[in-house]
Amino acid sequence: MSDDRKNKVYETAEKLSSPLNYSVKEIAIILAAGHGKRIKSEKSKMLHTIWGVPTVLRVFNACTEGIKDINVIIVVGIKAKDVMNVVSKRTTTAFAFQEEQNGTGQAVQVALEKIKRDSFDGIIYVLPGDMGLIDSKSISSFREDFINSKSDMMVLTGIYDGEPGKNQYGRIIRVKEKDDTGKNSGRDFGKVIQIMEYKDIERLKDDQNYTVEYNKKRYTFTKQELLDINEFNSGVYAFDYKKLVELIPHLKSDNAQQEIYITDLIDLFNKNGYSVTAESPLKKHVVMGFNDKAVLKQMENIARREVYGELKTLIDIDDPDDFFIAEGVVKSIKKMEAENNGKPLDIYIGKGVYISEGVKLNFGVNIRKNAYIDGNIHFGRNTLIGQNVQLSTFLNQTMKLGDNIEILSGDIVKGNVEIDSGTRIESGVHLTGTDDFPLRIGKNVLIKGMSYVFGSLIDDTVHIQRSVIIKKRVRAEKNKNGTIKPVRFILPPAEGTELIEDL
Repeated sequence: MSDDRKNKVYETAEKLSSPLNYSVKEIAIILAAGHGKRIKSEKSKMLHTIWGVPTVLRVFNACTEGIKDINVIIVVGIKAKDVMNVVSKRTTTAFAFQEEQNGTGQAVQVALEKIKRDSFDGIIYVLPGDMGLIDSKSISSFREDFINSKSDMMVLTGIYDGEPGKNQYGRIIRVKEKDDTGKNSGRDFGKVIQIMEYKDIERLKDDQNYTVEYNKKRYTFTKQELLDINEFNSGVYAFDYKKLVELIPHLKSDNAQQEIYITDLIDLFNKNGYSVTAESPLKKHVVMGFNDKAVLKQMENIARREVYGELKTLIDIDDPDDFFIAEGVVKSIKKMEAENNGKPLDIYIGKGVYISEGVKLNFGVNIRKNAYIDGNIHFGRNTLIGQNVQLSTFLNQTMKLGDNIEILSGDIVKGNVEIDSGTRIESGVHLTGTDDFPLRIGKNVLIKGMSYVFGSLIDDTVHIQRSVIIKKRVRAEKNKNGTIKPVRFILPPAEGTELIEDL
């Protein structure tokens, strides 16, 4: 990276960083500097989404929701500006730039430079930015475990269920029941000795043993024993800050990848007489990270199952394997059910439906197959949205739909639009409103027959058929027999006719 580009990254980091609140004795460091070569994408690994949210934001949200008022330092590197701009400026959140990616240990060193040593004495949490299934409950539980353990360092571990040869995570090496002399390990049994990276295990010869020392006792492992360990390092840690800054300068890059590993801190903590513990989360999948699109897809499917599990008793989802409802909408559905004392919501979501953040559903909403709902769209009660309908708004716009509305198959409604109760929009209609020319449609209006309406004011009870109406006021008027006069075949004057000639 050129000096000019580096300077711009530092400028962006300074602009988007906020001061840390040192009265809060907890800081989360999120490691988001890597690119992820194996994912084969020009986009930063940290910006790939799981259930509609970039992974780095999912980790950030889990931290800030799981630990009240926590400070956050996000370490950026490759595609640094892209990552920072997605996270944006937030309170008590700072960015640290890792110019050269030389391992997780170095990334933490870079982050620690953002902390004023004389002002902070508390807990440091470290999390990978690609752990997109981590949630606030798991973070909160990990925090509680660390505090209750009174240890100096804790690592969050996972359990690998597959074949050992396919497990490329770092192994958690624990004290055996007996040492190399045959003596019982006593209270040390099961304590964490170190984490050994898979590539370092692979580097051992098949007949080569690996010996470690813990509390003046030696323990020897065969290469196969190491490979068969199914407890792995998730990359999530908690540290006593003072002990962390004391020992992290002593990390070395004596390993297969010649990088500075944060995992080597376990050995340093043990050798200095500091306590190291490990805990696993209740839900195994929360420690998943990804290096390729296949695992990312797997994580997306897990997220979908989690959302379906939350909603399956509240609303009717036609296909549990083919729908998207943004997390904020999920929360609002649960809140609506709770605030109405369990009253049935009668909401139906068809196969392939997409519902983004900003959407507010209501009682009796029926959204049919493959409808796409994106933006600040507020539904009235008993609204029917037909299959393949597209509803969307631009930034800072709101679409409001009244009660008992029908918007039928293939319709497109976009922008600054309000539709009052009882209106029916039949198939093939296109409605649009902008900030300068909003579209307002009254009660009990009927629009049908491939019509297009833009930026207009439509009175109650008007019937429009096969018309193009642009920036007009349409009044309702009755015939002598009391029926509404229809508006039909209205077309604006043609333009460009001088450019057309007979062949």
